[in-house]
Amino acid sequence: MGFPEAPVSLGRAGLLLTELATGCVTLIAPDGRIERIPTGGSPNGAAVGGDGAIYIANNGGAEYRPGHFLPIGLGTNYAGGSIQRLDLKTRELQTLYTHCDGNRLSAPNDLVFDKAGGFYFTDTGKRYARTRDHGGLYYALADGSSIREVVYPMLTPNGVGLSPDEATLYVADMEPARLWAFDLAEPGVIRREAFPSPYGGRLVAGLGGFQRFDSLKVAASGNICVATLVTGAVSVISPDGALHSQIETPDHFPTNICFAGGDMRTAYVTLARSGRLIRLDWFEPGLKLNFHDLWA
Repeated sequence: MGFPEAPVSLGRAGLLLTELATGCVTLIAPDGRIERIPTGGSPNGAAVGGDGAIYIANNGGAEYRPGHFLPIGLGTNYAGGSIQRLDLKTRELQTLYTHCDGNRLSAPNDLVFDKAGGFYFTDTGKRYARTRDHGGLYYALADGSSIREVVYPMLTPNGVGLSPDEATLYVADMEPARLWAFDLAEPGVIRREAFPSPYGGRLVAGLGGFQRFDSLKVAASGNICVATLVTGAVSVISPDGALHSQIETPDHFPTNICFAGGDMRTAYVTLARSGRLIRLDWFEPGLKLNFHDLWA
């Protein structure tokens, strides 16, 4: 697989993931059959919406240079990032958002739905040889009618997830390996912390050394499970900021995780460098995402 990301459990229908380098959503049936659905660009994050469709954060594509594992600059067909909707019954692909307040989306990365049926998504921005786009955090409605900036600018927002009570939104800042929490006043609106918080949120945890955060999922206990690049692990961080553990993977670049199974103790982790999807027995139940049961 070409830079796999965003595993999504589809219950009896199998699994879904995205492939950034090949520009497709990949369906894996329970019997192992694989179907690839082209999306264009580079599909990054994915989640099930309230209508049962798959919503995709597409970063628009990037250039992969010899000697560089991570992308630098724009892909040859880059036309901006977007949020897409994929109907798995008809295979119809629809573009919902390409701009916010007249500003083009740069590189949407990850998304999570709340109980109200809207979704938060991160835009990591693009990395160039000598410059970088700003990233941001957004909230949008699934019918394509409304999108707003929640936090802008941010350095490299990547993973995003909601606490079990949906009172808190977590965002993983990739380059500094910092986990931020935003208290929510209502869907799409945060309670801003006072200076010196750079984003209006609370710093939950930061990891030392050379580590980078990718996508995340939340456990039923409230622990935040963050795929951690370079270290090659999933970092389990408690809401109070304590590093519970780092679950090792057989790859330096685990990009994402999802929970599945009747007891939600099965974890699927995407490994970008080796192009694999692995299954792990997890030590505690994962949190059931909103609308997960539509595919149970």
